[in-house]
Amino acid sequence: MTPENREETPLLLRPGGSAPRGRRVFLAAFAAALGPLSFGFALGYSSPAIPSLQRSAPPAPRLDDSAASWFGAVVTLSAAAGGVLGGWLVDHAGRKLTLLLCTAPFVAGFALITAAQDVWMLLGGRLLTGLACGVASLVAPVYISEIAYPAVRGLLGSCVQLMVVIGILLAYLAGWVLEWRWLAVLGCGPPTLMLLLMCCMPETPRFLLTQHKHQEARATVRFLWGSDEGWEEPPVRDEHQGFQLALLRHPGIYKPFVIGVSLMAFQQLSGVNAIMFYAETIFEEAKFKDSSLASVIMGTIQVLFTGIAALIMDRVGRRPLLALSGVVMVFSTSAFGTYFKLTQSGSSNSSHVDLLTPISMEPQDASLGLAWLAVGSMCLFIAGFALGWGPIPWLLMSEIFPLHIKGVATGVCVLTNWLMAFLVTKEFTSLMMTQIWPFPATSWPTGRSWSRCASLFRIPSHQGCWHAACPGQQ
Repeated sequence: MTPENREETPLLLRPGGSAPRGRRVFLAAFAAALGPLSFGFALGYSSPAIPSLQRSAPPAPRLDDSAASWFGAVVTLSAAAGGVLGGWLVDHAGRKLTLLLCTAPFVAGFALITAAQDVWMLLGGRLLTGLACGVASLVAPVYISEIAYPAVRGLLGSCVQLMVVIGILLAYLAGWVLEWRWLAVLGCGPPTLMLLLMCCMPETPRFLLTQHKHQEARATVRFLWGSDEGWEEPPVRDEHQGFQLALLRHPGIYKPFVIGVSLMAFQQLSGVNAIMFYAETIFEEAKFKDSSLASVIMGTIQVLFTGIAALIMDRVGRRPLLALSGVVMVFSTSAFGTYFKLTQSGSSNSSHVDLLTPISMEPQDASLGLAWLAVGSMCLFIAGFALGWGPIPWLLMSEIFPLHIKGVATGVCVLTNWLMAFLVTKEFTSLMMTQIWPFPATSWPTGRSWSRCASLFRIPSHQGCWHAACPGQQ
Protein backbone atom coordinates (compact mmCIF):
# COMPACT_ATOMS: atom_id res chain seq x y z
CA MET A 1 0.00 0.00 0.00
CA THR A 2 1.35 3.40 -0.88
CA PRO A 3 2.45 5.64 2.00
CA GLU A 4 -0.40 8.04 1.50
CA ASN A 5 -2.87 5.16 1.78
CA ARG A 6 -1.58 3.68 5.02
CA GLU A 7 -4.35 5.26 7.02
CA GLU A 8 -7.02 3.71 4.79
CA THR A 9 -9.45 1.74 6.91
CA PRO A 10 -9.33 -1.93 5.84
CA LEU A 11 -12.79 -2.70 7.14
CA LEU A 12 -15.89 -1.07 5.76
CA LEU A 13 -18.07 -1.52 8.83
CA ARG A 14 -16.67 -1.06 12.31
CA PRO A 15 -18.64 -1.56 15.50
CA GLY A 16 -19.00 1.15 18.06
CA GLY A 17 -20.11 0.68 21.64
CA SER A 18 -22.68 -2.04 20.86
CA ALA A 19 -23.01 -4.61 18.13
CA PRO A 20 -25.82 -4.13 15.58
CA ARG A 21 -28.81 -6.41 15.82
CA GLY A 22 -30.41 -6.00 12.38
CA ARG A 23 -31.79 -9.20 10.89
CA ARG A 24 -32.10 -8.02 7.31
CA VAL A 25 -28.36 -8.54 6.88
CA PHE A 26 -28.95 -12.28 7.22
CA LEU A 27 -31.69 -12.19 4.58
CA ALA A 28 -29.43 -10.23 2.22
CA ALA A 29 -26.59 -12.69 2.84
CA PHE A 30 -28.94 -15.61 2.13
CA ALA A 31 -30.09 -14.02 -1.13
CA ALA A 32 -26.47 -13.53 -2.27
CA ALA A 33 -25.51 -17.03 -1.10
CA LEU A 34 -28.04 -18.54 -3.50
CA GLY A 35 -25.39 -17.82 -6.15
CA PRO A 36 -22.90 -20.20 -4.49
CA LEU A 37 -25.77 -22.68 -4.02
CA SER A 38 -26.38 -22.54 -7.78
CA PHE A 39 -22.74 -23.10 -8.69
CA GLY A 40 -22.51 -25.90 -6.12
CA PHE A 41 -25.41 -27.56 -7.89
CA ALA A 42 -23.64 -27.05 -11.22
CA LEU A 43 -20.48 -28.67 -9.83
CA GLY A 44 -22.34 -31.63 -8.38
CA TYR A 45 -24.57 -32.05 -11.44
CA SER A 46 -21.98 -33.91 -13.47
CA SER A 47 -21.55 -36.68 -10.88
CA PRO A 48 -25.03 -38.24 -11.30
CA ALA A 49 -25.52 -36.93 -14.86
CA ILE A 50 -22.43 -38.51 -16.47
CA PRO A 51 -23.33 -42.15 -15.66
CA SER A 52 -26.90 -41.44 -16.80
CA LEU A 53 -25.73 -39.88 -20.06
CA GLN A 54 -23.31 -42.74 -20.70
CA ARG A 55 -26.19 -45.21 -20.42
CA SER A 56 -28.70 -43.20 -22.46
CA ALA A 57 -30.04 -44.63 -25.71
CA PRO A 58 -30.74 -42.76 -28.98
CA PRO A 59 -32.19 -40.31 -29.80
CA ALA A 60 -30.97 -38.87 -26.48
CA PRO A 61 -27.36 -37.60 -26.49
CA ARG A 62 -24.79 -40.04 -25.20
CA LEU A 63 -21.36 -39.35 -23.73
CA ASP A 64 -18.28 -41.43 -24.48
CA ASP A 65 -15.23 -41.28 -22.21
CA SER A 66 -13.73 -38.24 -23.96
CA ALA A 67 -16.99 -36.30 -23.98
CA ALA A 68 -17.63 -37.19 -20.34
CA SER A 69 -14.21 -35.79 -19.44
CA TRP A 70 -15.05 -32.50 -21.18
CA PHE A 71 -18.55 -32.45 -19.72
CA GLY A 72 -17.07 -32.43 -16.23
CA ALA A 73 -14.14 -30.10 -16.93
CA VAL A 74 -15.53 -27.48 -19.31
CA VAL A 75 -17.52 -25.82 -16.54
CA THR A 76 -14.28 -24.95 -14.74
CA LEU A 77 -12.70 -23.53 -17.91
CA SER A 78 -15.61 -21.17 -18.55
CA ALA A 79 -15.72 -20.34 -14.82
CA ALA A 80 -12.16 -19.02 -15.15
CA ALA A 81 -13.42 -16.62 -17.82
CA GLY A 82 -16.33 -15.80 -15.54
CA GLY A 83 -13.89 -14.84 -12.80
CA VAL A 84 -12.22 -12.29 -15.07
CA LEU A 85 -15.58 -10.92 -16.19
CA GLY A 86 -16.80 -10.78 -12.60
CA GLY A 87 -13.72 -8.85 -11.50
CA TRP A 88 -14.57 -6.13 -14.01
CA LEU A 89 -18.31 -6.13 -13.31
CA VAL A 90 -17.97 -5.95 -9.55
CA ASP A 91 -16.11 -2.62 -9.79
CA HIS A 92 -18.04 -1.06 -12.68
CA ALA A 93 -21.59 -2.44 -12.43
CA GLY A 94 -21.72 -2.95 -8.69
CA ARG A 95 -22.06 -5.97 -6.45
CA LYS A 96 -25.85 -6.25 -6.58
CA LEU A 97 -26.19 -5.87 -10.35
CA THR A 98 -23.42 -8.41 -10.92
CA LEU A 99 -25.31 -10.96 -8.82
CA LEU A 100 -28.47 -10.25 -10.78
CA LEU A 101 -26.69 -10.61 -14.12
CA CYS A 102 -25.16 -13.99 -13.27
CA THR A 103 -28.62 -15.55 -12.91
CA ALA A 104 -29.14 -15.32 -16.69
CA PRO A 105 -26.36 -17.75 -17.76
CA PHE A 106 -27.31 -20.10 -14.92
CA VAL A 107 -30.90 -20.42 -16.15
CA ALA A 108 -29.94 -20.37 -19.83
CA GLY A 109 -27.28 -23.06 -19.32
CA PHE A 110 -29.54 -25.49 -17.49
CA ALA A 111 -32.33 -24.81 -20.00
CA LEU A 112 -29.97 -25.66 -22.87
CA ILE A 113 -28.97 -28.90 -21.15
CA THR A 114 -32.64 -29.75 -20.63
CA ALA A 115 -33.37 -29.29 -24.34
CA ALA A 116 -30.11 -30.93 -25.52
CA GLN A 117 -30.35 -33.16 -28.60
CA ASP A 118 -26.62 -33.76 -29.03
CA VAL A 119 -23.34 -33.57 -27.13
CA TRP A 120 -22.57 -30.04 -28.33
CA MET A 121 -25.74 -28.69 -26.73
CA LEU A 122 -24.75 -30.39 -23.48
CA LEU A 123 -21.30 -28.81 -23.58
CA GLY A 124 -22.80 -25.42 -24.49
CA GLY A 125 -25.05 -25.58 -21.46
CA ARG A 126 -22.10 -26.45 -19.25
CA LEU A 127 -20.16 -23.50 -20.68
CA LEU A 128 -22.95 -21.10 -19.74
CA THR A 129 -23.37 -22.49 -16.23
CA GLY A 130 -19.61 -22.39 -15.78
CA LEU A 131 -19.50 -18.71 -16.77
CA ALA A 132 -22.13 -17.99 -14.13
CA CYS A 133 -20.20 -20.06 -11.58
CA GLY A 134 -17.12 -17.91 -12.07
CA VAL A 135 -19.02 -14.66 -11.61
CA ALA A 136 -21.01 -15.89 -8.60
CA SER A 137 -17.95 -17.34 -6.86
CA LEU A 138 -16.32 -13.90 -6.99
CA VAL A 139 -19.12 -11.48 -6.24
CA ALA A 140 -21.01 -13.39 -3.53
CA PRO A 141 -18.15 -13.36 -0.96
CA VAL A 142 -17.48 -9.69 -1.71
CA TYR A 143 -21.14 -8.70 -1.33
CA ILE A 144 -21.55 -10.62 1.93
CA SER A 145 -18.32 -9.32 3.49
CA GLU A 146 -19.26 -5.72 2.67
CA ILE A 147 -22.76 -5.86 4.18
CA ALA A 148 -21.88 -7.85 7.33
CA TYR A 149 -20.85 -6.21 10.58
CA PRO A 150 -17.62 -7.59 12.10
CA ALA A 151 -19.31 -9.74 14.76
CA VAL A 152 -20.88 -11.99 12.09
CA ARG A 153 -18.51 -11.50 9.16
CA GLY A 154 -16.72 -14.82 9.70
CA LEU A 155 -20.01 -16.69 10.13
CA LEU A 156 -21.67 -15.22 7.06
CA GLY A 157 -18.48 -15.47 5.00
CA SER A 158 -18.25 -19.19 5.77
CA CYS A 159 -21.84 -19.62 4.66
CA VAL A 160 -20.66 -19.06 1.07
CA GLN A 161 -18.86 -22.40 1.10
CA LEU A 162 -21.69 -23.96 3.11
CA MET A 163 -24.16 -23.07 0.37
CA VAL A 164 -21.78 -24.48 -2.25
CA VAL A 165 -21.69 -27.88 -0.54
CA ILE A 166 -25.46 -27.80 0.06
CA GLY A 167 -25.83 -27.30 -3.69
CA ILE A 168 -23.55 -30.25 -4.36
CA LEU A 169 -25.51 -32.43 -1.92
CA LEU A 170 -28.78 -31.32 -3.51
CA ALA A 171 -27.48 -32.46 -6.90
CA TYR A 172 -26.44 -35.83 -5.43
CA LEU A 173 -29.81 -36.37 -3.71
CA ALA A 174 -31.84 -35.27 -6.71
CA GLY A 175 -29.66 -37.37 -9.02
CA TRP A 176 -30.64 -40.40 -6.97
CA VAL A 177 -34.24 -40.14 -8.19
CA LEU A 178 -34.11 -37.89 -11.29
CA GLU A 179 -32.56 -38.49 -14.68
CA TRP A 180 -30.30 -35.86 -16.20
CA ARG A 181 -32.95 -33.77 -17.98
CA TRP A 182 -35.15 -33.27 -14.92
CA LEU A 183 -32.06 -32.69 -12.84
CA ALA A 184 -31.21 -29.75 -15.13
CA VAL A 185 -34.76 -28.41 -14.74
CA LEU A 186 -34.25 -28.43 -10.98
CA GLY A 187 -31.01 -26.49 -11.46
CA CYS A 188 -33.00 -23.49 -12.74
CA GLY A 189 -34.68 -23.08 -9.34
CA PRO A 190 -31.96 -21.53 -7.11
CA PRO A 191 -30.84 -18.80 -9.57
CA THR A 192 -34.47 -17.87 -10.22
CA LEU A 193 -35.07 -17.47 -6.48
CA MET A 194 -31.88 -15.43 -6.18
CA LEU A 195 -33.11 -13.10 -8.93
CA LEU A 196 -36.37 -12.48 -7.07
CA LEU A 197 -34.77 -11.91 -3.66
CA MET A 198 -31.85 -9.76 -4.83
CA CYS A 199 -34.27 -7.35 -6.49
CA CYS A 200 -35.39 -6.43 -2.96
CA MET A 201 -31.88 -6.14 -1.49
CA PRO A 202 -29.71 -2.98 -1.47
CA GLU A 203 -26.30 -2.34 -2.99
CA THR A 204 -23.39 -2.59 -0.56
CA PRO A 205 -22.40 0.57 1.35
CA ARG A 206 -18.82 0.17 0.08
CA PHE A 207 -19.82 0.45 -3.57
CA LEU A 208 -22.23 3.29 -2.88
CA LEU A 209 -19.42 5.26 -1.24
CA THR A 210 -17.21 4.79 -4.29
CA GLN A 211 -20.04 6.36 -6.30
CA HIS A 212 -20.11 9.28 -3.80
CA LYS A 213 -23.61 8.33 -2.64
CA HIS A 214 -22.99 8.90 1.05
CA GLN A 215 -26.61 9.31 2.13
CA GLU A 216 -27.65 6.12 0.32
CA ALA A 217 -24.76 4.25 1.92
CA ARG A 218 -25.87 5.34 5.40
CA ALA A 219 -29.49 4.43 4.57
CA THR A 220 -28.30 0.97 3.47
CA VAL A 221 -26.51 0.46 6.77
CA ARG A 222 -29.66 1.42 8.67
CA PHE A 223 -31.72 -0.98 6.51
CA LEU A 224 -29.36 -3.92 7.04
CA TRP A 225 -28.25 -3.33 10.63
CA GLY A 226 -31.34 -1.71 12.07
CA SER A 227 -29.38 1.45 12.88
CA ASP A 228 -26.20 3.22 11.80
CA GLU A 229 -24.86 3.50 15.35
CA GLY A 230 -21.17 2.71 15.45
CA TRP A 231 -20.73 2.83 11.67
CA GLU A 232 -17.75 4.85 10.55
CA GLU A 233 -17.42 5.96 6.97
CA PRO A 234 -14.02 4.91 5.57
CA PRO A 235 -12.02 7.14 3.20
CA VAL A 236 -12.43 6.29 -0.48
CA ARG A 237 -10.33 9.04 -2.06
CA ASP A 238 -8.03 6.59 -3.85
CA GLU A 239 -10.71 4.27 -5.17
CA HIS A 240 -10.76 5.94 -8.57
CA GLN A 241 -7.07 5.16 -9.15
CA GLY A 242 -7.78 1.46 -9.58
CA PHE A 243 -5.09 -1.17 -9.97
CA GLN A 244 -1.70 -0.47 -11.53
CA LEU A 245 1.20 -2.89 -11.94
CA ALA A 246 3.47 -0.47 -10.13
CA LEU A 247 1.48 -1.08 -6.96
CA LEU A 248 2.87 -4.64 -6.81
CA ARG A 249 6.15 -3.20 -5.53
CA HIS A 250 4.51 -2.38 -2.20
CA PRO A 251 4.31 -5.12 0.47
CA GLY A 252 0.73 -4.12 1.31
CA ILE A 253 -0.24 -5.13 -2.24
CA TYR A 254 1.95 -8.04 -3.32
CA LYS A 255 1.75 -9.96 -0.04
CA PRO A 256 -2.07 -10.26 -0.13
CA PHE A 257 -1.78 -11.16 -3.83
CA VAL A 258 0.67 -14.00 -3.12
CA ILE A 259 -1.43 -15.26 -0.21
CA GLY A 260 -4.71 -15.12 -2.13
CA VAL A 261 -3.41 -16.77 -5.30
CA SER A 262 -1.56 -19.46 -3.34
CA LEU A 263 -4.62 -20.34 -1.27
CA MET A 264 -6.75 -20.69 -4.39
CA ALA A 265 -4.15 -22.78 -6.21
CA PHE A 266 -3.58 -25.17 -3.32
CA GLN A 267 -7.31 -25.50 -2.69
CA GLN A 268 -7.82 -26.94 -6.18
CA LEU A 269 -4.58 -28.92 -6.30
CA SER A 270 -5.95 -30.89 -3.36
CA GLY A 271 -8.15 -32.59 -5.99
CA VAL A 272 -11.46 -31.77 -4.35
CA ASN A 273 -13.26 -30.85 -7.57
CA ALA A 274 -12.20 -34.10 -9.24
CA ILE A 275 -13.77 -35.93 -6.31
CA MET A 276 -16.96 -33.83 -6.49
CA PHE A 277 -17.30 -34.12 -10.28
CA TYR A 278 -16.59 -37.83 -10.53
CA ALA A 279 -17.70 -39.12 -7.12
CA GLU A 280 -19.90 -41.89 -8.51
CA THR A 281 -17.25 -42.86 -11.07
CA ILE A 282 -14.60 -43.08 -8.35
CA PHE A 283 -16.74 -45.32 -6.19
CA GLU A 284 -17.66 -47.50 -9.15
CA GLU A 285 -13.97 -47.98 -9.90
CA ALA A 286 -13.49 -48.67 -6.18
CA LYS A 287 -16.06 -51.47 -6.62
CA PHE A 288 -18.46 -50.01 -4.10
CA LYS A 289 -21.82 -51.51 -4.99
CA ASP A 290 -24.06 -48.47 -4.35
CA SER A 291 -21.98 -45.57 -5.67
CA SER A 292 -24.93 -43.14 -5.55
CA LEU A 293 -25.44 -43.78 -1.84
CA ALA A 294 -21.72 -43.31 -1.20
CA SER A 295 -21.83 -39.94 -2.99
CA VAL A 296 -24.80 -38.80 -0.89
CA ILE A 297 -23.03 -39.84 2.32
CA MET A 298 -19.95 -37.91 1.26
CA GLY A 299 -21.99 -34.81 0.41
CA THR A 300 -23.82 -34.94 3.75
CA ILE A 301 -20.53 -35.07 5.64
CA GLN A 302 -19.27 -32.08 3.67
CA VAL A 303 -22.32 -30.01 4.62
CA LEU A 304 -22.03 -31.02 8.29
CA PHE A 305 -18.36 -30.11 8.66
CA THR A 306 -18.67 -26.90 6.66
CA GLY A 307 -21.39 -25.85 9.10
CA ILE A 308 -19.10 -26.69 12.02
CA ALA A 309 -16.32 -24.61 10.45
CA ALA A 310 -18.68 -21.65 10.09
CA LEU A 311 -19.57 -21.81 13.78
CA ILE A 312 -16.03 -22.10 15.16
CA MET A 313 -14.02 -20.06 12.65
CA ASP A 314 -14.18 -16.71 14.45
CA ARG A 315 -13.18 -18.34 17.76
CA VAL A 316 -10.49 -20.77 16.60
CA GLY A 317 -8.99 -18.62 13.86
CA ARG A 318 -8.22 -19.16 10.18
CA ARG A 319 -4.64 -20.47 10.34
CA PRO A 320 -5.20 -23.31 12.89
CA LEU A 321 -8.15 -24.59 10.86
CA LEU A 322 -6.08 -24.54 7.65
CA ALA A 323 -3.32 -26.55 9.35
CA LEU A 324 -5.76 -29.11 10.80
CA SER A 325 -7.54 -29.40 7.47
CA GLY A 326 -4.28 -30.06 5.61
CA VAL A 327 -3.19 -32.81 8.02
CA VAL A 328 -6.54 -34.62 7.72
CA MET A 329 -6.48 -34.39 3.92
CA VAL A 330 -2.95 -35.84 3.71
CA PHE A 331 -3.92 -38.76 5.94
CA SER A 332 -7.14 -39.51 4.04
CA THR A 333 -5.62 -39.40 0.55
CA SER A 334 -2.84 -41.69 1.76
CA ALA A 335 -5.50 -44.12 2.97
CA PHE A 336 -7.29 -43.98 -0.37
CA GLY A 337 -4.04 -44.66 -2.21
CA THR A 338 -3.46 -47.59 0.14
CA TYR A 339 -6.87 -48.96 -0.86
CA PHE A 340 -5.93 -49.08 -4.55
CA LYS A 341 -2.56 -50.60 -3.69
CA LEU A 342 -4.20 -53.34 -1.62
CA THR A 343 -6.73 -54.01 -4.36
CA GLN A 344 -3.97 -54.24 -6.93
CA SER A 345 -1.72 -56.56 -4.95
CA GLY A 346 -4.62 -58.60 -3.57
CA SER A 347 -5.89 -59.75 -6.94
CA SER A 348 -2.68 -61.32 -8.24
CA ASN A 349 0.93 -60.52 -8.96
CA SER A 350 0.64 -60.68 -12.72
CA SER A 351 -0.30 -57.11 -13.64
CA HIS A 352 -2.30 -54.04 -12.69
CA VAL A 353 -5.09 -55.13 -14.99
CA ASP A 354 -6.41 -57.48 -12.29
CA LEU A 355 -7.91 -54.38 -10.70
CA LEU A 356 -10.69 -54.90 -13.23
CA THR A 357 -11.69 -58.26 -11.80
CA PRO A 358 -15.41 -58.12 -10.87
CA ILE A 359 -16.13 -57.84 -7.17
CA SER A 360 -18.09 -61.07 -7.19
CA MET A 361 -14.87 -63.00 -7.98
CA GLU A 362 -13.15 -61.71 -4.82
CA PRO A 363 -13.62 -62.95 -1.25
CA GLN A 364 -16.76 -61.25 0.03
CA ASP A 365 -15.41 -60.06 3.39
CA ALA A 366 -12.19 -58.69 1.95
CA SER A 367 -13.92 -56.85 -0.89
CA LEU A 368 -16.52 -55.37 1.46
CA GLY A 369 -13.86 -54.17 3.89
CA LEU A 370 -11.78 -52.60 1.13
CA ALA A 371 -14.85 -50.90 -0.35
CA TRP A 372 -15.57 -49.28 3.00
CA LEU A 373 -11.91 -48.23 3.25
CA ALA A 374 -12.41 -46.33 -0.03
CA VAL A 375 -15.60 -44.66 1.15
CA GLY A 376 -14.23 -43.91 4.61
CA SER A 377 -11.04 -42.31 3.33
CA MET A 378 -12.93 -40.10 0.87
CA CYS A 379 -15.42 -39.04 3.55
CA LEU A 380 -12.52 -38.19 5.85
CA PHE A 381 -10.94 -36.16 3.05
CA ILE A 382 -14.16 -34.21 2.54
CA ALA A 383 -14.52 -33.60 6.28
CA GLY A 384 -10.97 -32.25 6.49
CA PHE A 385 -11.43 -30.09 3.40
CA ALA A 386 -14.70 -28.65 4.72
CA LEU A 387 -13.09 -27.64 8.02
CA GLY A 388 -10.47 -25.36 6.49
CA TRP A 389 -9.38 -25.44 2.88
CA GLY A 390 -12.98 -25.29 1.63
CA PRO A 391 -14.36 -22.09 3.20
CA ILE A 392 -11.27 -20.18 4.35
CA PRO A 393 -9.66 -19.27 0.98
CA TRP A 394 -12.94 -17.72 -0.21
CA LEU A 395 -13.39 -15.86 3.07
CA LEU A 396 -9.83 -14.53 3.13
CA MET A 397 -10.14 -13.44 -0.50
CA SER A 398 -12.83 -10.96 0.54
CA GLU A 399 -10.92 -9.78 3.63
CA ILE A 400 -7.23 -9.31 2.86
CA PHE A 401 -7.16 -6.98 -0.17
CA PRO A 402 -7.08 -3.18 0.05
CA LEU A 403 -10.36 -1.72 -1.08
CA HIS A 404 -9.06 0.11 -4.14
CA ILE A 405 -7.75 -3.09 -5.81
CA LYS A 406 -10.38 -5.55 -4.59
CA GLY A 407 -12.07 -6.07 -7.96
CA VAL A 408 -8.88 -6.89 -9.87
CA ALA A 409 -7.33 -8.88 -7.02
CA THR A 410 -10.36 -11.08 -6.42
CA GLY A 411 -10.66 -11.59 -10.18
CA VAL A 412 -7.09 -12.90 -10.35
CA CYS A 413 -7.76 -15.22 -7.40
CA VAL A 414 -10.93 -16.63 -8.94
CA LEU A 415 -9.17 -17.05 -12.30
CA THR A 416 -6.40 -19.01 -10.59
CA ASN A 417 -8.91 -21.16 -8.73
CA TRP A 418 -10.92 -22.17 -11.77
CA LEU A 419 -7.91 -22.69 -14.04
CA MET A 420 -6.46 -25.08 -11.48
CA ALA A 421 -9.86 -26.75 -11.17
CA PHE A 422 -9.92 -27.23 -14.95
CA LEU A 423 -6.48 -28.82 -15.02
CA VAL A 424 -7.36 -31.19 -12.18
CA THR A 425 -10.76 -32.27 -13.49
CA LYS A 426 -9.69 -32.56 -17.13
CA GLU A 427 -6.62 -34.65 -16.35
CA PHE A 428 -8.40 -36.82 -13.80
CA THR A 429 -9.87 -39.12 -16.45
CA SER A 430 -6.45 -39.58 -18.08
CA LEU A 431 -4.88 -40.40 -14.74
CA MET A 432 -7.62 -42.94 -13.96
CA MET A 433 -7.11 -44.51 -17.39
CA THR A 434 -3.37 -44.77 -16.72
CA GLN A 435 -4.13 -46.45 -13.38
CA ILE A 436 -6.41 -49.14 -14.83
CA TRP A 437 -4.42 -49.58 -18.09
CA PRO A 438 -0.75 -49.47 -17.01
CA PHE A 439 0.81 -50.22 -20.40
CA PRO A 440 2.51 -47.53 -22.50
CA ALA A 441 0.21 -45.41 -24.63
CA THR A 442 1.62 -46.99 -27.82
CA SER A 443 0.34 -50.39 -26.68
CA TRP A 444 -3.19 -49.24 -25.89
CA PRO A 445 -5.75 -51.28 -27.85
CA THR A 446 -7.63 -49.64 -30.71
CA GLY A 447 -10.61 -50.40 -32.91
CA ARG A 448 -12.21 -53.80 -32.29
CA SER A 449 -9.40 -54.56 -29.89
CA TRP A 450 -10.42 -51.64 -27.68
CA SER A 451 -14.10 -52.61 -27.74
CA ARG A 452 -13.44 -55.78 -25.74
CA CYS A 453 -11.19 -53.98 -23.28
CA ALA A 454 -13.81 -51.26 -22.99
CA SER A 455 -16.36 -53.81 -21.84
CA LEU A 456 -14.17 -54.35 -18.80
CA PHE A 457 -14.51 -50.62 -18.05
CA ARG A 458 -18.31 -51.05 -18.01
CA ILE A 459 -18.67 -49.59 -21.50
CA PRO A 460 -21.44 -51.56 -23.26
CA SER A 461 -19.50 -53.26 -26.03
CA HIS A 462 -18.76 -57.00 -26.38
CA GLN A 463 -16.92 -57.49 -29.65
CA GLY A 464 -13.93 -59.76 -29.88
CA CYS A 465 -10.45 -58.63 -28.95
CA TRP A 466 -7.14 -59.89 -30.30
CA HIS A 467 -4.86 -57.49 -28.43
CA ALA A 468 -2.00 -59.41 -26.81
CA ALA A 469 -2.19 -57.40 -23.59
CA CYS A 470 -5.97 -57.45 -23.25
CA PRO A 471 -7.13 -58.91 -19.91
CA GLY A 472 -9.65 -60.95 -21.85
CA GLN A 473 -6.77 -62.91 -23.36
CA GLN A 474 -5.11 -63.70 -20.02
